[in-house]
Amino acid sequence: MSLPETREQTGSRWGDAALVIGVFVGVLWALEVLDTILGHRLDRLGIEPREADGLWGILFAPLLHGGFGHLIANTIPALVLGFIILLSGGPVWARATGTIWIVGGVGTWLTGGANTVHLGASVLIFGWIVFLVLRGFFNRSALQIVVGLGVLLAYGGALWGVLPTTPGVSWQGHLFGAVGGGLAAFWMAERETASE
Repeated sequence: MSLPETREQTGSRWGDAALVIGVFVGVLWALEVLDTILGHRLDRLGIEPREADGLWGILFAPLLHGGFGHLIANTIPALVLGFIILLSGGPVWARATGTIWIVGGVGTWLTGGANTVHLGASVLIFGWIVFLVLRGFFNRSALQIVVGLGVLLAYGGALWGVLPTTPGVSWQGHLFGAVGGGLAAFWMAERETASE
């Protein structure tokens, strides 16, 4: 039986979550500033589908953006969704994010169009949306289901981005990021059940 958190513990958890996601988004902004200074040379580190060199993009693509407009569009969702997941703890955020990062990257590398470069944190954002929407059902947690429904109401419309409707937008990154989020929700619930 766990004891309820004190106000200080709750405040510390919220502060830690805000700090971690703030630093993560700060890194995204610092990299875009550096990329601009370097004449957008870092963008070459995005995912190039089915190219051996493009495999490096699986590691770097979620950290890079195609300009400040792209980064601005991803900033608020990254802060909000990342913060919500981090309230469950750094290890939960790290496992979910790692799963989304790899599944999204590999899926994009396998299915993206030839002679294209895919980059942006939206792979993580789509994964975080799906993770938050599904994890309550897999964990059988009423609170997580309510949070997931709130996320669905706020960001569910973005999920149309998994369809190839907008030229120049990596729907493959969105789709496989979302798949990674679903897998993370399922896999992490299975791990929690197995460890009891």
